[in-house]
Amino acid sequence: MLGFDPERSFDLPDGVLDHTRELGERGAAAHREWQESFDAWASANPERKALLDRLEAHELPADIASVLPVFEAGTDVSTRAASGKVINALAGALPELWGGSADLAESNNTTITDGGSFNPAEWSTHEWTANPHGRVLHFGIREHAMAAILNGITLHGPTRAFGGTFLIFSDYMRPAVRLAALMDIPSTFVWTHDSVALGEDGPTHQPIEQLAALRAIPNLTVVRPADANETAHAWLEILRRHGGPAGIALTRQNVPTFERGEGEASGEVLASAAHTARGAYILAEAAGGAPDVIIIGTGSEVQLAIAARERLQAEGVAVRVVSAPSLEWFAEQDAAYRESVLPSTVTARVSIEAGIALTWRGIVGDRGRSVSIEHFGASADYKTLFEKFGITADAVVEAARETIKENA
Repeated sequence: MLGFDPERSFDLPDGVLDHTRELGERGAAAHREWQESFDAWASANPERKALLDRLEAHELPADIASVLPVFEAGTDVSTRAASGKVINALAGALPELWGGSADLAESNNTTITDGGSFNPAEWSTHEWTANPHGRVLHFGIREHAMAAILNGITLHGPTRAFGGTFLIFSDYMRPAVRLAALMDIPSTFVWTHDSVALGEDGPTHQPIEQLAALRAIPNLTVVRPADANETAHAWLEILRRHGGPAGIALTRQNVPTFERGEGEASGEVLASAAHTARGAYILAEAAGGAPDVIIIGTGSEVQLAIAARERLQAEGVAVRVVSAPSLEWFAEQDAAYRESVLPSTVTARVSIEAGIALTWRGIVGDRGRSVSIEHFGASADYKTLFEKFGITADAVVEAARETIKENA
């Protein structure tokens, strides 16, 4: 039996201290051996070494913006479909990009074409060819597990992984999403079917309060692009960032692709979608100078803001339309920029979003208006639901008139 002398403190058996002090030398020798092996690999594989250096530096290729698809103005494209095309365009230039879905890949548009499935080869099927280097992840109907796995991948190394499901199912993922925000890691969540406009599945599948609940999570970015080209630039900005997770909320239904200019909004020319990275920007400027009212919209509802602007300006009302894909990114901008978009002197404001108005009060103020849905949905096609629930250009026009009157 080993005995201890109570008269001696921190007593060490012979040789333990010497052995421990040699740890530095042993570690240095092991590192020299590893370095020699790594240097040999780097010399034999310069392209892979350059890729590793880029990934460890958290950088994207300098010309990455050039691979983004450009969607033709005037076409109607759902932002989930646009997102799928953007993912595949980026995947060709970013071998570190991989991901999948919680059993909703065809609906979420999260499959990398010809990327192969991340599975043992013997698990290939008639639909998927599996291999250990596959880029498509099949999470199964496990939304929480998917988010947790994405967090693990993100913590492990420099790759960028994404996972998709319906926005309503973000509730199942919330603990893991919150942990990603706590850990300040760039996990990426793709949430489609972002409003009541998802068909006839009824209120259980309609995410009325989810956008507001997700925006309440500190350090989580929620991005809801207005059209296909905003979607492309949203993805690029998400991948440029490495602090904190992001969720991109996308439409099931088609939305119009706006005809835009190359820079800022001017006259009847809409601003470039490249401004998406600012979080909110002037999409359409008021005719004739300072705006009488500012209409702020996100996602599919931005088209209603544009339609309302046309009607109001025909009545002689000067209307600025602000597209606000990400309130979090907008909050990061300096005070001068935020003031230029939402000047404090213009207190007649209207927000429009097909969900509860909880996150808009601080933007529209006490004398502004929010066009929103403050109750659960119903089972009907989206056009009927938007009409019944007042998510229309008519509702925006009326709200604008009310706030202008109150602020007169």
